[in-house]
Amino acid sequence: MGTARKRWQEAFDTSVIRDADFETMSGVPVAPVYGPAEGLFPGQHPYTRGPYASMYRSKLWTMRMFAGFGTATDTNRRFHDLLAAGGDGLSTAFDLPTLMGRDSDDPFSLGEVGRCGVAVDTLVDVEDLYHGIDLGAVTASMTINSPAAILLAMYVAAAERSGVARARLGGTLQNDILKEYQAQKEFIFPPRPSLRLVRDTIAFCAAEMPRWHPISVSGYHIREAGATAAQELAFTLANGFAYVELGMQAGLEVDAFAPRLSFFFNAHVDFFEEIAKYRAARRIWARWMGERYGAVAERSMILRFHTQTAGVSLTAQQPEVNLVRTAIEALAGVLGGTQSLHTNSFDETYALPTDKAARLALRTQQVIAHETRVANVADPLGGSWYVEELTDEIERRAEEIFSRLDDLGDGSILEGCVRGVEDGWFQGAIADSAYEVEQKLNSGRHLVVGVNVCRDGNDEAPPETLRIGPEVEREQLRRLAKVRADRDSASVGAALDRVGADAADPNLNLMPALLDAVTAHASIGEIVGALSSVFGRHIEEPRI
Repeated sequence: MGTARKRWQEAFDTSVIRDADFETMSGVPVAPVYGPAEGLFPGQHPYTRGPYASMYRSKLWTMRMFAGFGTATDTNRRFHDLLAAGGDGLSTAFDLPTLMGRDSDDPFSLGEVGRCGVAVDTLVDVEDLYHGIDLGAVTASMTINSPAAILLAMYVAAAERSGVARARLGGTLQNDILKEYQAQKEFIFPPRPSLRLVRDTIAFCAAEMPRWHPISVSGYHIREAGATAAQELAFTLANGFAYVELGMQAGLEVDAFAPRLSFFFNAHVDFFEEIAKYRAARRIWARWMGERYGAVAERSMILRFHTQTAGVSLTAQQPEVNLVRTAIEALAGVLGGTQSLHTNSFDETYALPTDKAARLALRTQQVIAHETRVANVADPLGGSWYVEELTDEIERRAEEIFSRLDDLGDGSILEGCVRGVEDGWFQGAIADSAYEVEQKLNSGRHLVVGVNVCRDGNDEAPPETLRIGPEVEREQLRRLAKVRADRDSASVGAALDRVGADAADPNLNLMPALLDAVTAHASIGEIVGALSSVFGRHIEEPRI
């Protein structure tokens, strides 16, 4: 037995293996890994083949379904349904006013309350959102960025009021502000003060929430905006390196916080390219963390990530075909070694998913997990000439982008990312890639079933969709008005004054002030107002 395989075997032997049949349907025994004795194995630096020696033989990926609509009580019912259907992680979608830090009664919120996610104005909403769910036992993910620190404070306060200490909370805050300027555009404050909020959440979680991931560095939205697979990988990892530098600038040892950084990638429909992307991502992260940032702890160098199937690949034409696309994309995520997975619902091109569509999306993951047997072997495509060459090429293209950002930032990836946002480089690169894909689609070089090929069936009636009526907005406004009527206005005013005062001192961590404010039942819009009085608001300059 070679040395590499012996080291892998020792790690595998200490793993807890789940109860399953590790053989083909015909009864042929299947080994947990394949490869030459002196080759690279899963769980070995630089983790190209996976972060853990046993991979899914020990634990399947977390089936984390994304949900959020209407009021907090509406979404709470969907959460309970998903958990009852076998989901084991919650991922919360917020409506547009919440994402932009506006209250439901803000004039700019009119017509948007509860439509693309759940409406959250105050701590009462967060308490209702997770009512009846043991937050010490279920991991939760919150897809929120500009107001992320405020939502984290609300989550912590809600958990503690239900008897769950903050140190027990497990989950993820998206909190990836750089990608907002690059792709998604849900920003509030200018880049540099926004990064201060990210810094404060990193430091707070490192000190008080050891099971919590303070950032999910998100390539998903970069890809949805039109980036290529290589750009998605490079921009995402560059942002990750920037947050590492941000934490180190705050005086934290890299190994004190880097193990809790997580990542979020797109699973697109180019099957092999996606698998290669995930493999290259792990390899690059491990090398940079050790060589550039001096990480010593193994967990600092292991890239762990969540995957979501590509929303942009779904079509309104023949929407049932989206079930096929989603299954293929989910399979790519699994074969690439994801740690958690969300599968999109087939009807999401029309509206938020119905209960049935969400259940089918979850069943897609369960079929992959329990029927295909692809989870029996770690990195089953490792060694494929095609996959290995794609992995190398995607890594090479990513390194070219890192080099450019390093030069732009005078040796700092963090500064390079900020300057790349400020001068529009990221936005331009993504726009160029999106335009190129659109040209291929229009010319027929890129084929999409139901769009420019195989169009019979396009005239069928669309599926029934989830309806969010005006009564939802009325109910949320009633809820907010009741909180405002019942709270202590003097306590709210004092808490907001403290938020503004602490924001003016860059050396203070804002999380304690935010916790005071949400506990006093200050609303998200009021807290954002206190912060913006110091930070200002960001307006993106149009670029052609």
